[in-house]
Amino acid sequence: MRSVIFLYSHPIQYFAPLSRFLAESGRFDLTVCYCSRQGLDALPDAGFGQSVQWDVPLLDGYRSVFLPNWRSGAGTVGGFWTLLNPGIIRVLWKTPPSTLVVHGWGYCTHLLAIVFGRLLGHTVCLRAETPLSHEAMVPQPKRWLKKWLLRLGLFPWVNRFLYIGTQNRAFYRHLGVPENQLVFTPYCVDNARFSAQYEALRYKKSALRAKLGIPENARMVVFSGKFISKKRPMDLLRAFHLAGVPNTFLVFVGDGAMRPDMEMYCQKNALTTVLLTGFVNQSVIGQYYAAADVFVMCSGAGETWGLAVNEAMNFGLPVLLSDLTGCADDLCRPGINGHTFPTGDVLALAGLLRQLLTLPAEQLQALGRESEKIVAGYSFESVARNLLVGACVCGAAERDCPL
Repeated sequence: MRSVIFLYSHPIQYFAPLSRFLAESGRFDLTVCYCSRQGLDALPDAGFGQSVQWDVPLLDGYRSVFLPNWRSGAGTVGGFWTLLNPGIIRVLWKTPPSTLVVHGWGYCTHLLAIVFGRLLGHTVCLRAETPLSHEAMVPQPKRWLKKWLLRLGLFPWVNRFLYIGTQNRAFYRHLGVPENQLVFTPYCVDNARFSAQYEALRYKKSALRAKLGIPENARMVVFSGKFISKKRPMDLLRAFHLAGVPNTFLVFVGDGAMRPDMEMYCQKNALTTVLLTGFVNQSVIGQYYAAADVFVMCSGAGETWGLAVNEAMNFGLPVLLSDLTGCADDLCRPGINGHTFPTGDVLALAGLLRQLLTLPAEQLQALGRESEKIVAGYSFESVARNLLVGACVCGAAERDCPL
């Protein structure tokens, strides 16, 4: 059984099910270390513009440890020094050589774990999100400084780089990480849970739509996320307006600082078929996907993946993704399960919306079935399998690995 330590900034609704899967698989002796209680306690979330507390179990089914934070405040917002948890050194000191997975490098605790993990004989694995496509947008001096700090300062301490998708892999290769240090651990959601929800809800589409005031014979587009500049919700709102497809509805699932602007645009342009739901928790998000026909993510720089896309694809939805959405190269196959468009190109998005929303129902459903097939490959099982073999540095086969 492989001994594994995961280090996260805080309990995250997408990652907790992965930890539970790894622990319950019987292949890992897993410990998850958290630097903050954000997500467990109802703490302010600047993106949603309100306090958020997830309503799915975040600590069940696996062993977890909360490391005391030497900095005041319970959240993770505030930069590099926000999380200072020297207790990670003690954990690594007391634990026999294990596979240590550090999620990112944005906080002081991350660097403490990487350096002391390597010094204490652990196999250090870095799992970060950065897509190469976003790096070109960083000013040249900052990009150059980051490149050399990572190449010369941080990366030499890392044994394996756990890339989450195509663009993330390209980022590591761009910085000189050799092929034999790269391990594919795809970004994924709890496919089993979302697929089960889809099976339970797929024949209740009429009832779900009735709750929203949407006719059964209408077409429905869904957006899921924070109403913030990174997510570019106004692009979708303008594109939907320009597309002008009769008997169509647009549902924005979420909330955030841009809501007043969105409401003002709808009022000014008499858009009566646009709904803004407010914050929706994990236990009920599936109802909106099950009621929809098309999912759109139109994010810009900063959207390093977009796990809501994985969620929507589990519900058999075609996807329209901006090219800067981190998962676009992996989860969208143009003409097969949807399309991509240049980020910020409202006219292009409007044209693609018009194209999908006027397809016969059978063709739209066929695109959605392809989404289900594609997202099935981005699973917890893929992470577990590749973590077992690819993240081992001893060179032995899985059955012979001493770790």
